[in-house]
Amino acid sequence: VGKDSFGNDYVENLKKNGISTAFVGQTTDAATGTASIIVNSEGQNVIVIVPGANLLLNFEDLKRASDIICKAKVVVCQLEITPAVSLEALKMARASGVKTLFNPAPALADLDPQFYTHSDIFCCNETEAEILTGIPVGNLEDAAKVGRVLLERGCKLVIVTLGAEGCMMISVEEPIPKHVPAGKVRAVDTTRAGDSFVGALAFYLAYYPKLPMEEMIRKSNYVASVSVQAAGTQSSYPYRKDLPQDLF
Repeated sequence: VGKDSFGNDYVENLKKNGISTAFVGQTTDAATGTASIIVNSEGQNVIVIVPGANLLLNFEDLKRASDIICKAKVVVCQLEITPAVSLEALKMARASGVKTLFNPAPALADLDPQFYTHSDIFCCNETEAEILTGIPVGNLEDAAKVGRVLLERGCKLVIVTLGAEGCMMISVEEPIPKHVPAGKVRAVDTTRAGDSFVGALAFYLAYYPKLPMEEMIRKSNYVASVSVQAAGTQSSYPYRKDLPQDLF
């Protein structure tokens, strides 16, 4: 993050929530990355991302954190940092037997093919799916088509998130696509619902690795559906104490 008010607030917020900042760097060479978000009356959003300091994260930073990465239960990567750095993190994790979860956001049409083979779980939304495969996703059949294409590219398990419709999952082991629906809720702000889903899924992979994947996805759908019922991004994420205890 930058040495600016956004960066300071970010570090403070992480500390307040008990998240380690041991590997968070502050720089004067760029401003903190920001996202300007517009939400309509249906809770749908448009986001303009200005990466800033995010793009300064480099291989040296990864090396410094290699012990933590290689001892983790799950490593989550996406594309708001330089893609080559994300890919290297996935490779490091994979080499140490750590489970890898990759969310190709924001999506790139020319994504390095190694992302597919180094991701245990590849999780994208409809927009990302279309950018990656050229297949517009308007229904479950389209999502299944995308899933099959991504399996052919080397993914082990693909999840396509479908907003209010929940998710479609397909894997090498279970090549018949499966729809995991989400409960009906009134959306106030859908911003970062995908991140809420991915974060919840990473939690279940780390803490409840024996749960069937479909069950993990169903529970993650629930957490994401809670987050769309409140305004804001991080501020809309529920704490464990505020969730039904049967999720744990």
